[in-house]
Amino acid sequence: MAHQPITDSQQALTYTSYLRIHELLELQVPRSEPAEHDETLFIIIHQTYELWFKQVLHECNHLIAALGKNEAATARHTFKRILTILKTLVGQVDILETMTPMEFTSFRARLESASGFQSRQFRALEITLGKRDARMMQHYSQDPVIAAIVAKPTLYDAFLGYLSHQGIAIPADVLSRKPDDPIVESEELRRILVSVYREHPVLADLCERLIDVDEGLQEWRYRHVKMVERTIGFKKGTGGSSGVEYLRNTLFRPLFADLWAIRSEL
Repeated sequence: MAHQPITDSQQALTYTSYLRIHELLELQVPRSEPAEHDETLFIIIHQTYELWFKQVLHECNHLIAALGKNEAATARHTFKRILTILKTLVGQVDILETMTPMEFTSFRARLESASGFQSRQFRALEITLGKRDARMMQHYSQDPVIAAIVAKPTLYDAFLGYLSHQGIAIPADVLSRKPDDPIVESEELRRILVSVYREHPVLADLCERLIDVDEGLQEWRYRHVKMVERTIGFKKGTGGSSGVEYLRNTLFRPLFADLWAIRSEL
């Protein structure tokens, strides 16, 4: 009997086919002609950022689900993974900073209106964590993916819900906040959080993990701003943004303001 040819679906799975390496390595397409050496680095770094953003979003959704099920051990483990990824994002800035201003200028014009400001995944991450910025949302008013995320409870909501399930008297108006409303700072909640730190060390540790994530994101923002300033100074950003001036305005704005505010009371 003649042997039948092996089809693609029958071929043994390999490292290359499982990770779709051929397709992956075709995604870095410089626009400069002839291709500037450093444009490949620029593309790879930002594509890698987008992959990590995807993973952090994946982990945040897992964390929200774990908190909703009162699975504290899973939540702590997931917090650790998210923080480790954020540290990796910060570390990648070191690689990008090996590119000098002249090297970036050699292909910058080719970016045209493309800008990191347009990263849908980073906006989705901010929204998932708890940021509700009406001005920012105007840019995504017709985006069904972003709209779906805005309609869901945030990580901060899940965290407060978890505390409530553990017997902590979270204010009713805080727990009943609509997902698409901004998070409003609460003096009453702060007093309760202070008591959590003083009387419930296990829950206080979970509060600190939330602070870790917030600080990790702020650290990445700071390194990103300094990298942009180092590379283009105060030139206007691509996509029409004000560049460093705009990025500086995003610094030191915590997502979980009440958790930060109580530091002076502990």
